[in-house]
Amino acid sequence: MKYLYIIDYWVPFPSSEYGGVINVIAKDDSEAFELLSKEEGFDETYIDRIMPNVIKAQKLKLVDDYDSNIIDAFIT
Repeated sequence: MKYLYIIDYWVPFPSSEYGGVINVIAKDDSEAFELLSKEEGFDETYIDRIMPNVIKAQKLKLVDDYDSNIIDAFIT
């Protein structure tokens, strides 16, 4: 079983004006964290903030079987 995670981007204000939402398909919180922590486009300075946001993310159960992956990232 896989889930669609809707995750708030984790760079905190006021150290940055960045914000956004990242959509990830994963089987559980650990896999979502692994996919996000390996993504080169994200600021690794804040890697310790990824898991709390994964845990807080809205999770939607998927009916079909999809590949685990980051499917969309809207980051300003």
